[in-house]
Amino acid sequence: MSTTPDQPREAGRPRWWVAGLSLCVLVAAALVGWAVVRDDTYVAPTPRAVRPSVAPAGAGTTLAAFERAVRQRDPDAARGLAPGGDDSAGGLLAALAANGEALRVTDFTLRYVDDDGAPTADGAWTAAVDATWRFRGFDTVSARAEITAHLVDEGDRVALAGFGGGDRVSPVWLAGPVDVRRTSSTLVLVADSVAGADRYAARAEAAVPAVRAVLPTWRRGLVVEVPASAQGLEQALGADAGSYDQIAAVTAAADGSAAPRSAVHVFANPEIFGGLRRTGAQVVMSHEATHVATGAWDSRAPLWLLEGFADYVALRDVALPVERSAAQIIAAVRRSGPPRALPDAAAFGAHTPRLGATYESAWLACRLIAENAGEAALVRLYRAVDRGRSVGPALAAATGLSVADLTGRWRDYLATLADAGAA
Repeated sequence: MSTTPDQPREAGRPRWWVAGLSLCVLVAAALVGWAVVRDDTYVAPTPRAVRPSVAPAGAGTTLAAFERAVRQRDPDAARGLAPGGDDSAGGLLAALAANGEALRVTDFTLRYVDDDGAPTADGAWTAAVDATWRFRGFDTVSARAEITAHLVDEGDRVALAGFGGGDRVSPVWLAGPVDVRRTSSTLVLVADSVAGADRYAARAEAAVPAVRAVLPTWRRGLVVEVPASAQGLEQALGADAGSYDQIAAVTAAADGSAAPRSAVHVFANPEIFGGLRRTGAQVVMSHEATHVATGAWDSRAPLWLLEGFADYVALRDVALPVERSAAQIIAAVRRSGPPRALPDAAAFGAHTPRLGATYESAWLACRLIAENAGEAALVRLYRAVDRGRSVGPALAAATGLSVADLTGRWRDYLATLADAGAA
């Protein structure tokens, strides 16, 4: 729009703009005056709390430093990563580094993944961390799991308070100090709060020759892990609460996964295994060692064959009468007669009633095969089914029996044992 002399400018602007500006200034002045003369007390708005944030870069630096401390067998360096003034955390980290040395941990890595939420007022937070590790001389592949790290932002650095907790896997050697026993064929790590590390080691050492007597080609060593409690066992394997309440020991991947070719260890439940007498503890350990030797943790064999074979190996040279070793199934047969079929997968549920009788019945099926067709035939049957062959054809090839034949003879066997004990 053009201008005329009747429209003078003020600093390049028309008079009406200046007038409008003056009006705005007056209004603002009036508002200030009104606020000054009011009797109401002025209340400043409450500032909104600033939510603290995590420090992934600092956490990554600290995790890398702990990695180095473990790899370089340096407990003092690990201790120095703990929060200032927290001697308990410092002692824990030093113990974990010492665990790494005793276990000859290799391929150890820690990679920050994500936080579990904002830090607390003191700067503490938990985070998901990808971890890998391997016990040199025993594991041929590395375990890999997402674990929980406890971190503290101290302003100038991020400190490490420990590992474990939540719903993630909590490896035994990273949960607390452990006692380690090693031979050329066994590696046993026991939480230092659990009594009897030498006892666990002795059972592991005796299990190896027991397994090799039936499976002489198994040359890999046996790793046994004993966490502090049944809850620690669940955490080590990432299992649901109560999963192993009735279980003395279990064979599983070292990282709780189901990935093929994982490192496989025996995990003992100290609350059950610790109460077993020597013979019972040895049978359990030899049973689980058989699972390790055969790769049973991801086998496709039916459970009656998988578990029965492991008990056959474990009980093969144990000087106990069958009436005692199979007391539960014999008592059940006396009450209700022999089962109509070999036990299915549901019968092996961890919380299934008469679980002991189910295991005994599976053992007697495998014992019957070995007695009638020979131990080598039982091994051939197991190997064939484990490789994916159906039970029927594999049983016929190894023993000349059909599944119906075996079931009938097994039922007769159970009835005979029950009648003998009742006489």
